[in-house]
Amino acid sequence: MKLSLRASTCAHHTYIAGVTGLILLLTSTIALHAAESTSPNAVRSFLENSCYDCHQGDSAEAALDLEKLSFDLGDSSNLQRWVRIYDRVHQGEMPPADYGEADPKQRQAFLAATFHGLTNFQKSIHAKYGRVRGRRLTRKQIERSMQDLLGIDIPLLDYLPEEQKTEGFTTVASGQGMSHFQLAAHLETVDVALDEAFRRALSPEDEYERDFDAQGVARTSPQRRCREPEMRKGKAVIWSSGLIYYGRLPATTAKTDGWFEFEVTVSGVKLPKTGGVWSTVRSGPCVSSAPLLANVTTFEAMEEPKVVKFTTWLPKGHMLEIRPGDTTLKKGRFAGGQVGVGEGEPQDLPGIAFDRVTMKQIHLNGDDNQVREFLFGDLKVEPQKDKRKPWKVTSSNPKADAERLLTRFASRAFRRPVTSDEMQPYLAEVNAAIDGKADFVNAIRLGYRALLCSPRFIYFAEEPGSLDDYEIATRLSYLLTGSTPDDQLMQLAAAGKMRDTETLKQQTRRLLSGSNGTKFLHDWAAEWLDLDQIDFTQPDSKLYRDFDPIVEQAMLNETETYLGEMLKENLHVSHLIDSDFTYLNSRLARYYGIDDITGDELQRIKLKPQSRRGGLITQGAIMKVTANGSNTSPVIRGVWVSERLLGVDVPPPPSNVPAVEPDIRGAKTIREQLAKHRSQGECASCHKKIDPAGFALENFDPTGKWRDYYPQVSGRGVKNGPAIDASYELPSGQEFKNIEGFQKIVTSHPHRLAANVAEHLLVYGTGATIEFADRPQVETIANKAAADGYGFRSIIEHVVTSDLFLSK
Repeated sequence: MKLSLRASTCAHHTYIAGVTGLILLLTSTIALHAAESTSPNAVRSFLENSCYDCHQGDSAEAALDLEKLSFDLGDSSNLQRWVRIYDRVHQGEMPPADYGEADPKQRQAFLAATFHGLTNFQKSIHAKYGRVRGRRLTRKQIERSMQDLLGIDIPLLDYLPEEQKTEGFTTVASGQGMSHFQLAAHLETVDVALDEAFRRALSPEDEYERDFDAQGVARTSPQRRCREPEMRKGKAVIWSSGLIYYGRLPATTAKTDGWFEFEVTVSGVKLPKTGGVWSTVRSGPCVSSAPLLANVTTFEAMEEPKVVKFTTWLPKGHMLEIRPGDTTLKKGRFAGGQVGVGEGEPQDLPGIAFDRVTMKQIHLNGDDNQVREFLFGDLKVEPQKDKRKPWKVTSSNPKADAERLLTRFASRAFRRPVTSDEMQPYLAEVNAAIDGKADFVNAIRLGYRALLCSPRFIYFAEEPGSLDDYEIATRLSYLLTGSTPDDQLMQLAAAGKMRDTETLKQQTRRLLSGSNGTKFLHDWAAEWLDLDQIDFTQPDSKLYRDFDPIVEQAMLNETETYLGEMLKENLHVSHLIDSDFTYLNSRLARYYGIDDITGDELQRIKLKPQSRRGGLITQGAIMKVTANGSNTSPVIRGVWVSERLLGVDVPPPPSNVPAVEPDIRGAKTIREQLAKHRSQGECASCHKKIDPAGFALENFDPTGKWRDYYPQVSGRGVKNGPAIDASYELPSGQEFKNIEGFQKIVTSHPHRLAANVAEHLLVYGTGATIEFADRPQVETIANKAAADGYGFRSIIEHVVTSDLFLSK
């Protein structure tokens, strides 16, 4: 959008009169309080002298016709236009150099008037309604909350509908709906969760354990051509092949839904020159009628046998498929879609050999005694003589016991103490069932069902203004764990200590320690960095033959582990842009072209300058989620990097300007196309911000691999096309020649990086987008982070102790 600030030389008397009336409306609506801007002249003078010339009528630049622009700030579109006008003037983008400079005093008065007017308007709304309204739990938060409240571990996400993202996050209240379909899905999820909890509480412990030797996982009939392992030298072997389900292990078929812990003793056969045999573990029915498989883990099989341990969820009837998965390996050819014994050996193929496979059903969230305690407290629960019947719960006073148990559960589910009056509607149904001679278990289940369907469970109960201690405990817990507050947080809330800054920091460190920090980073980065979209596109196999699921998983692990190191060591926020280390295993190192890395475990690697890697910004996972699988676009990557990492807001293009489509014909063509696009005044202001980051990353292909040339597909394959030019100029006028130059410039200005991290964390944690009136508080957080050396963990701590986080 281009806002011309050249003074008009024409006498647009009628037009000016109309706009003057609107300006008066603006000044009265937004209540300008600054001493230098109490008069409408501060806004009127600036617009008359700097804007009217180009922004009127059907030909108004950037489709901004001030004659028709409404100043009703209650209309969000009008409010955002005024914010955009303020930003363009404040950043010095307007007036453009070719239109001359605006009067400094008029400019300053206009900025002050607009700033105070917009800020005061939004603050008045916040005071009345709060920054966020009607925020509810996300599907992931519902799943975790029910699991923790009931002590169960079964997955529940599949029962709840997918959610849309607003500003990149599913937690934003303005994007959350609650339709009849969602209500029905929630009710079904509650029933599934309660079915599992009562099943486990009223039956013996789940027990399933198996130990298979090589013969136990091999095909049962050596004469049959199939897709199970074959026996070779006392081991069960699978050869490298493209056949689907080749490597399935029917012996591992789950007899019931559950979590299973596996130990697989495996070695590599006929190892390739690249090292070991990289393999995949997947699960599914492994039959043609159900072609989809779920990824479980990956490993590298070497000559010496090793034990690969992993835990996975297996629905009833699902089994494991374990096979060589490296697409760079030589693959065997087998006729008829089946493999006969001895058919792979002559083809000199790499493979994997099993010595033993053990599987054991486990529970991840406590044992059955914990489930019984959550549901029935200290009531006696014991088996009946008829073992086919559920266990018996003994209550000498069913109504009193139900009230005690349900009140305790409600306090946990509603995240605050509840009164007897609040419990009456829930107890009434339970007591009616007891009066009707219903079994105590069935009666109290009605109460639990009602509590989990209550708006007090589904929604965050917050009042405008400062949050109380229980609301803070809840907000902190859902930010960092995605679930309901634990006992320690609730005890601190009861003691009135949750508003204490040091207590908040201590609890933040506690909740981010160990595996909890890993879970938080996985959740947040999935949405902040779009890592949950990493498998949304499938790279073109003709162009990117080395890319496979093993590489993709390693890339995801690299980014999450790297963020974990930033959190644990409180590293400088500039590590998002550049660093001298990363985390690699042998497969990802080979993909990146980095030598002398062995092993399938991620390890911290000191990067050499010639690797052209460093920082989150150059990691494969980021490159993949910012491309479409076939080609790259400097515009798409530039927008993503600007908004997610650099903290540069990129508004949508004006409605009268067509988008620039990704161009795959070469760097010269896309540069020419963008140069033409930028020649349109309304486009230049945005593209000079987003294009630099996009071009700086052009040497990375859609799968994160370095390239010096654009690929060109011909009838004979893929060849080098035009050379890539990654040079560009930042809005500040600073020039760079490549990604290293870009990183050096950006890391020299860490303040905006810190503010950007704070903004995304606030949006994710509070459910409200950052508004104009919030900017000063974000700046305060960044200033505090500066005093702590811009540490990544310090930013998080300053966010959770900020007024923005501690207020509705």
